[in-house]
Amino acid sequence: MSENGHNNARATKGRVIALEHSSPVLKDNPLGDPSARVVNVYIPAAYDNQSKKRFPVLFDLAGFSGSGLGHLNWRNFDENLPGKLDRLIANKSMPPVIVVFPDCFTCLGGNQYINSSAIGQYADYLNLELIPFVDSHFRTLATREHRGCFGKSSGGYGAMRMAMDYPQFWGGIANHSGDAYFDFVYKAEWPEVLTHLQMYAQPKLKEGVRNNIAGQTNPGQDDGRIKRFLEDIWSRNPNGLDPLAGKDIMALMLIAMAASYDTDPSLPNGFGLPFDLETGAFLPNRWRHWLQHDPIHMNPRQKKNLQKMKGIFIDCGWRDQFHIHYGSRQLSQVLSAAGVAHRYEEFNGTHSGVDHRLDTSLAFLAKKLK
Repeated sequence: MSENGHNNARATKGRVIALEHSSPVLKDNPLGDPSARVVNVYIPAAYDNQSKKRFPVLFDLAGFSGSGLGHLNWRNFDENLPGKLDRLIANKSMPPVIVVFPDCFTCLGGNQYINSSAIGQYADYLNLELIPFVDSHFRTLATREHRGCFGKSSGGYGAMRMAMDYPQFWGGIANHSGDAYFDFVYKAEWPEVLTHLQMYAQPKLKEGVRNNIAGQTNPGQDDGRIKRFLEDIWSRNPNGLDPLAGKDIMALMLIAMAASYDTDPSLPNGFGLPFDLETGAFLPNRWRHWLQHDPIHMNPRQKKNLQKMKGIFIDCGWRDQFHIHYGSRQLSQVLSAAGVAHRYEEFNGTHSGVDHRLDTSLAFLAKKLK
């Protein structure tokens, strides 16, 4: 390739800068997760080509079991997110933006980007630490009108919560298949998880007659099996000799949700449970804590906050394995009833393999926030 060819490649391709941030907010978090984390930042080619220009900023909120670090990986027969950004910016589908890839992974497999006394203060970490950290290191347009976030699944839920609760920091969001309508999305998954957690009950189950079956002495609290399950997960060989199975991941996910939505420092592990672990009896008094975090049950203040957004994009595949498309439809209904302008789309897809939808949402956000 000629020298001009190299220059042209540099002129159209962005670069990723890795910075380390030490977080006072995450220091001494209840799970003992690291407080010093790498923050990767995508810088568009125009940043170097126009030395005085300032740029809008988007934050990429990864889904459960993921991290911003994973969105930078090389992908076979596909493009990673920096590659997608290069393409969309080069063909003028979207204006150039800075994109931040936070690492919000936890030993529970992730978090919901909300403050939790059982997991950590991840909303404060994003809003009070990472936003000013990025603004201090790069030529950003450092106001809410030029800042947005996007994500899928738990990341989409997190983006929605940023708009609902922190409009002073965010001007627009994109929510791909974000958790909503918890009665559909989570409740139906609990029976399988309860059965999986039986493996960690004491005393162990035995075949034969069972008389005088009783529920838990303290329903809605861990009787030790969740603690033993987590200790088992955390003790697994990191080289993959005993990898987590699908049932492990599902149990871990619902435990993480309980630790997000029903926190109580006085309870074992710092959170409650919506079912009796022994009989499977549903506990409405605990479930109501979950519903308070369900976007379809947003309060009037949150609706007013959403009206301040410059752009809200929501989509979901109508074959979503977790049936989130029903929650997405209800969420769109709630927003319409509240007079919140938004764009809602559906597509023929599942909860997996939906990165192609970013072509639409990133262009939408970047144009709204430029």
